[in-house]
Amino acid sequence: MSFTLDPRLAADTLAVGSLALCRVLLMNDGRFPWLILVPGRDGLSELHDLTASERAVLIEEAAFAGERLKRLTGAKKINTAALGNMVAQLHVHVIARVEGDAAWPGPVWGVGKAEPYAPAAAAARLVALRATLVLDAES
Repeated sequence: MSFTLDPRLAADTLAVGSLALCRVLLMNDGRFPWLILVPGRDGLSELHDLTASERAVLIEEAAFAGERLKRLTGAKKINTAALGNMVAQLHVHVIARVEGDAAWPGPVWGVGKAEPYAPAAAAARLVALRATLVLDAES
């Protein structure tokens, strides 16, 4: 199976690891614990581009990632969305939200400027995510 990550996703994220279908990425914005799941197959831009069984796997992986992210962060709410207006490659956002975060209670898109993780904070977040998602680091 061929897979190339969209350059914008690659530039805006840190690699966490992989699940059965999706590559798991951390949005490099320390204001929001924010995962992005990208199905590992080229040419996908819409949910209907997946087979029925792949769609089932994607929704289960998004639910799994959301449950684990909520547990890890103590978030009040998990926002899950697939928009694709800026990046056409099919991807699902899984965002942990807490009252008082930089965008609460509105959506995170277009609110302020991203605040990249400091190197030590990024490393710690990646270790915690890999442990809670039971992932190996990508090579």
